[in-house]
Amino acid sequence: MANIKSAKKRILVNKTKADRNKSIKSGVKTAIKKVYAAIEANDKAAAQSALLAATSAIDKATKKGVYHKNTSARKVSRMNLAVNKMA
Repeated sequence: MANIKSAKKRILVNKTKADRNKSIKSGVKTAIKKVYAAIEANDKAAAQSALLAATSAIDKATKKGVYHKNTSARKVSRMNLAVNKMA
């Protein structure tokens, strides 16, 4: 355990940031699952609306520094491809 005041603060701050990042990542994963669930159900309209919501969630996570921009671009690209293949 840390003895120095600044080290104790770092531990608290890191815990807070880790919790925030975990929450954001969980929300993104849920949004992505909704897209693929709609694709499995063959519901084009639901898939497109879920894709819009998931893309928004991923972009927000990227803006907050939770995901690297290339990671988010890859995720969005793969979802777009999957939804477009439904036609």
